[in-house]
Amino acid sequence: MVRSGEELRPAGRATDSTGPAGLRERFLQGEPVDTGVRASILNSWQRSRTLGLSPDRSDLPYTEDFDPGGRIVRAAVPVLDRLQATFSGSQVNISVADANGTVLLRRFGDPSMARSLPPIQVVPGFVFAEQVAGTNGIGLALAERQLIRVYGAEHFAERSQANACVALPVRDPLSGRIEGVLCFGYPRSFERPALAPAIRRAAETIERRLLGQSSAHERALLRTYLASGAGGDLRHGLAVDALADTFHPRDQAILVEKAAELISCAQRAAVDVTLPDGRRVTLVSRPMTSASGVRGFAVEAVLPGTAPAGGHLVLPRQADELPDLAALAAAPESARPSLTLPKGPLPTAPGPLTAPAADRVPADPGRTVTTDVDRVPVEPGPAVAADGNGAVAEAGGAVTADGGGGLPGDHPGSAFPARGLVMVGEPHVGAYALAARRRLELLSEASARIGTTLDVRRTAEELAETAVPRLADCVTIDLADAVLRGEESADPLADLRRTVVHGIREDLPFTPPGERADFGPTAPQLRSLTSGEAVLEPDLGVAAGWLAQDPEHTGRLLAHVHSLIAVPLLARGVVLGVVSFYRAGSAFGDDDRSLAQELVARAALSIDNARQYTHERAMVLALQRRLLPHGLPDQDAVEVAHRYLPAESDVGGDWYDVIPLPGARVGLLVGDVVGHGMLSAATMGRLRTAARSFAELDFPPDEVLTHLDNLVGRLDREDPDGKGAGVIGATCLYAIYDPTVQRCLMARAGHPPPALVHPDGTVSYPDLPAGPPLGLGGLPFDAAEIDLPENSQLVLYTDGLIEDRHRDVDVVLEQLRRALAHPERAPEETCQAILDTVAPVHPNDDIALLVARVHALDPGRIAAWELPADPAVVGDVRASALRWLADRRLDETAFAVELILSELVTNAIRHGAGPIRVRLLFGNTLVCEVSDTSNTAPHLRRATSTDEGGRGLFLVAQLSQSWGTRYLPEGKVIWAECGLEAA
Repeated sequence: MVRSGEELRPAGRATDSTGPAGLRERFLQGEPVDTGVRASILNSWQRSRTLGLSPDRSDLPYTEDFDPGGRIVRAAVPVLDRLQATFSGSQVNISVADANGTVLLRRFGDPSMARSLPPIQVVPGFVFAEQVAGTNGIGLALAERQLIRVYGAEHFAERSQANACVALPVRDPLSGRIEGVLCFGYPRSFERPALAPAIRRAAETIERRLLGQSSAHERALLRTYLASGAGGDLRHGLAVDALADTFHPRDQAILVEKAAELISCAQRAAVDVTLPDGRRVTLVSRPMTSASGVRGFAVEAVLPGTAPAGGHLVLPRQADELPDLAALAAAPESARPSLTLPKGPLPTAPGPLTAPAADRVPADPGRTVTTDVDRVPVEPGPAVAADGNGAVAEAGGAVTADGGGGLPGDHPGSAFPARGLVMVGEPHVGAYALAARRRLELLSEASARIGTTLDVRRTAEELAETAVPRLADCVTIDLADAVLRGEESADPLADLRRTVVHGIREDLPFTPPGERADFGPTAPQLRSLTSGEAVLEPDLGVAAGWLAQDPEHTGRLLAHVHSLIAVPLLARGVVLGVVSFYRAGSAFGDDDRSLAQELVARAALSIDNARQYTHERAMVLALQRRLLPHGLPDQDAVEVAHRYLPAESDVGGDWYDVIPLPGARVGLLVGDVVGHGMLSAATMGRLRTAARSFAELDFPPDEVLTHLDNLVGRLDREDPDGKGAGVIGATCLYAIYDPTVQRCLMARAGHPPPALVHPDGTVSYPDLPAGPPLGLGGLPFDAAEIDLPENSQLVLYTDGLIEDRHRDVDVVLEQLRRALAHPERAPEETCQAILDTVAPVHPNDDIALLVARVHALDPGRIAAWELPADPAVVGDVRASALRWLADRRLDETAFAVELILSELVTNAIRHGAGPIRVRLLFGNTLVCEVSDTSNTAPHLRRATSTDEGGRGLFLVAQLSQSWGTRYLPEGKVIWAECGLEAA
C-alpha cells in the first residue's frame, strides 16, 4: 500500500529556547509559534489545547473492554515476535493498538524493560488516542492517518519528553479501513534511519495476514458449497468457461460482474442477465454458512436449456438488466426492490441447500475500498484464487471463477437447464469490489465533465456536481479572490472566498457563496492548505480543530454532516483554494480521501487553465478597451451611442471610432480584425490609429480603405514567420456625414452593410458596393452616397451581432429590423434594445455597435459667396462676412475672420483658378472655407526678412485653431477653424 510519509528528520533536538522544548514552552504559555515546529505537530498541539488537555497529566484511560484475540491481534502476533527478535537487547518497545488507540499488544527488545517502565507503557488496555493523551505517536498516526514521528519535546505530555517514537496505521487491504497502529518507542538517543523502512515492512506483513484471513473465509465458503452436494457430480457439471464455443469471454466477464453485484446485495435472489447477443442467463444467489460460521453467498448460472416438465422456470422477478445493486445493498431493507426468493429450495433447483435459517446476510456498511487486492500475497492454502471482485472459486478441476460444477439432477437427458457455479463470497467483499468500480467510473466521468469551459466558477461547479452524491453529500469550494480574477494569490490563506456550495439538500447552514471563508488555525481546511495534503476527519463530532474554529456555526452543521475531507486545490505550484467534501451518513475512509484528492487534482488543472485563460483574457480585454475611444468628440453633426461586447471565449479585434472632420462633418468608422487574442487586439489598435490618421487627412472613404488595405498587406508581409500566422485580414466600414447637405458618403471592405432608420420608422439596409476584405490587395473600393434626412439613425455594427452558427443571418437581420423600428428612441436606448433582442446570449465573436442620430446644420448658420478671380472683390467679401458675423453677435471673432478670409481669398485668386467660393459655418466653432478649381496645394513656410511674401499662411495658422486642405473631384478647399472666443 502506498502512503505519504512525513520528513524523516525530526524537527530538532535542542533543548534551549530555540528548539522544540523552548517552542513547546512558548506554545503552552500562549505565545504564537509560527516556525520551527512541523505542521502536524503544531496542529496536534493546538488540538490538544483546544480539548483542554494538561501536559502534566500522568495517567491515561484504561479499558478492559478490548478483544485480545481479534483480527488485528491474530495478524500481528507473529510479526511482533519477529520484531522482538530483531530488536533484541535494545531499548525499543513495540506496540499494536486498535483503531481507537487502545494498546492491544506489547513487545520489548530488552525484556527487563517491562519491570522498569510505568504501567501505561507495559500493560495492554491503555488508550493513547490524541483526544485523551495529547500529541503522541499512536494518537497522531490515527489523526493524520500516515507515518508519524514524534521526538522528545514534540510530545504534549511531560512524561514523554525523553522518548521518541515512529508509528504507522495498519489497514485492511480489502476495505482500506484502519484496523490499528503499529508503533516503535525508544529513547531519544536511539534514533535510526532504518526504523521507518522497518515499520513499513512490518505493517505490510500484518496487512497481508489480514488479507489471508479474508481469503480463508472465502475458501471455507467454497468448501461448504462443494460439500453440500452442489458440485458433487462434477462429471456431469457444466462450467461457464468450458462453453467457449457458446460464451464469448466478454459474456463470461459480464456474468462474473453481475454475480459480484448479487453477492453484495446479501439476498436470496434470481435475476435475468441479457448478454450482448440477446441471450439470457439467469443468475441465482443463495446464502450459505461454513462450518466455522462464515456466512456468505453462492451465485449459480442457470444456462439456457430445456425447461422443466412442469412448466417454465419460475422466478420472482425477471429483468433485462440488473438494478443498481450497490445502492441496493446499502439501502434500508424496506427501500429495496423485491428480489427475495421464498424460503426453502428454489423451484428450479430441487435438492438440499445448506442455507442458514435467515435468508439475508447483513452487508458491511463500509464504503471505502482498495483496488490492489489481487496484487497482495495471501497465506498458503488450497488452490483458491481471489479475483478483482473479491470472491473466490476453486482454481483446479471443473470449478473455476467463471464456471462450476452442476447441481444434483443435472445430467445428460435431464429436463432441467444446466447450472454452473459462477462465484462464492462474502457480501462485504462484493460491496468493496463494486465500490472500486464506482471509483473508476467516477474518475472517468470526472475526466469528461470537469473542464468543459474556461470559466473558473463553472469549472469549480462541475467538480462539485461530479462528486455529489457519488462521493459526498455536500461539497463546498473556496477559491482565492485573486484566482477568481485570473491572478495568482499572494496569500491564499487570507483571501479565500466561498465560491460553490452544492449538495443533495439546499438548506444546509454553510457559508453562502460570495462571502469570505474564514477558517481557524486548527481547521482541517487550513491544515490541508498548509501541508498541501488532503486531511480526513472521519467523525466531526470529535474533531477538536474543526469544532473550535466557530463553535456556534459548527454546532449547527453537526446536525447535518458527520465526516469531512479537506483537499487543497494545487496546480503547477499555484495554490488556488480548498475543497471540502462532507458526508452525512457513514464516515469517509482513506480510499475516499485518495479518490477526493485525485478528483481535486484533475479539477485543479482545469481550474488553473481557466484562471490563466481569465488572466490572459483580462489582459487582452484591457488592451482592447484601452485602444478603443474613451469618450465621444464634441461635434454637432450626430448624436452617438456605442457598445463593445467581447466574446465569451476570447477577445477579438473589433473597433469603432467617431472622427470630427472639417466643414462640420463627422466620420463614423467600424472595423473587425480577423482572429482573436492579444495579436488581434494589438493589430486592431494599429489599424484604428492608421484609419483615424487617414480620415483626418480628409481622404474620402474609398481612399481611406485603399490605404488600410495596403497597410494590412504590409503587416502580413512583415510577419516574422513568413507564414501569415498573424494578421490575415480585416473588414471595415467608413462613412462621412455632412450636416450641411444631409448626405452621407460611405464605403465598405467586406463588412456588413449599415442599417438606416428613417424618421417614419422604416428600416432599410443601403445597397453599398461590398468591396473585398482588407489585406487582399490590388482590388478597388467604391463609395456610395445616400441621403440622410434629419433625425434618421445610422446603425453600424460588426459581424458578431448577426453571424452565429446557431442562427440564420436573414432571420437575425429581420430581428434587427424590428428592434430598430422605433425612431423615437434615443441612440443609447437603441443600443441597449439591440443587445437585448438581437445579440446572441453567448457571443462567439466580439460585437462593436455604433448608433448615430443625424442632425442638419441650420441654414441660418451657413453663409456662402461665389466670387470671380478678381482681387477687387476681396474687400467686398470681407465686408459681407463682417455683417454676417455681426448679425449673429460674433463680433469677437470678426478680426480673426477678416484677416483669414483676406489671406485665403487672395491666395486663391493669385495661385488658383476660378470660380472661387467662400463659406462660413457657425457651429461649436467658426469655420472659414475658400475653394477653387486648382489642385495646387499651399504649404506653410517660414519667410525670411528679405522675402516680400510667404507670410499669409503663417498668419492664418496663428489666428486659427487648425487649418488644412481638402481635395475635391475638381479643385480643393482650404479651411481654417476659429474658436468662438478668438479676438
